[in-house]
Amino acid sequence: MGGPDMAPQTPQRSEAPRPSRGAPRQAREPGGPDMAPQTPQRSEAPRPSRGAPRSPYRLLALGVPLATLALWQVASRFDHPEFVLSPIEIARHFVEALRSGELLPHVGASLVRSLPGFVVGSLVGVVLGLLAGVARSMDQLLSPVVFLTYPVPKIVFLPIVMLWVGIGDLSKIVVIALACFYPCFINAYYGARGTPTIMVWSSLNMGARRSQIFRKVVVPSALPLVFAGLRVSLALSFILLFSTEMINARSGLGFLIRQSESSLRFDLMYVAIVAVAALGYASDRLLLLVRRRALAWQEVTSR
Repeated sequence: MGGPDMAPQTPQRSEAPRPSRGAPRQAREPGGPDMAPQTPQRSEAPRPSRGAPRSPYRLLALGVPLATLALWQVASRFDHPEFVLSPIEIARHFVEALRSGELLPHVGASLVRSLPGFVVGSLVGVVLGLLAGVARSMDQLLSPVVFLTYPVPKIVFLPIVMLWVGIGDLSKIVVIALACFYPCFINAYYGARGTPTIMVWSSLNMGARRSQIFRKVVVPSALPLVFAGLRVSLALSFILLFSTEMINARSGLGFLIRQSESSLRFDLMYVAIVAVAALGYASDRLLLLVRRRALAWQEVTSR
């Protein structure tokens, strides 16, 4: 040992057995050098849906009318003309008119005139507007006449219609229907023309017929503008109702307002005005409910 001819021997490394590929890895001790930093998972809070009402805006929407009524009530305590009544007095007279049955016959007579006019005018306007939006021949036939007569106030046609059909309820229904026709036609027309072209071509490539494209592509695409036109027409039906009932009418809320003003019954005049506003607001809320049900697919696809 220790001679010059003895070669140095390198020490042999004892290798530990490697784990097989399919074997599970052992958990490393925390704080080890090979431990990769783990990013903490963020817990996202659920987002409110788009259709959920926001409480600040709801409070603001309720606060502005209430503040206006409060200021009106306070101002009525000072010197004011006799024809200006306070909100509390108007509410009391409104309840009395309902209890006595003096108001309900006029409400019924007004609804008999406004609802048929709104339904007929809106239905004809929507159907012709959709057809003019998809058919070039209908567009060339109807659009010039509609857009030429649209700026004319529809109440000016009342004397002409009275000469044709008489001074009864039919003349008032025709004028209301004529006023409701134009907003529905124009909105349905532009709604149909705004249908995405790629949806129409995709339906044709899938073998759909033109009638199916009209029912399942054009009409759903035009529905948002159609309902916008219906809301405008609904408001116009009550505006024209008031105007037509002040001319040669024996019943209705418009007649009641004119008669109350002539007989200095200012309480009854305010009651009729509040009844017109309540009917218009209730009808608009009902139409919005129908719109929300009919366009439920739009809220789902927009998320």
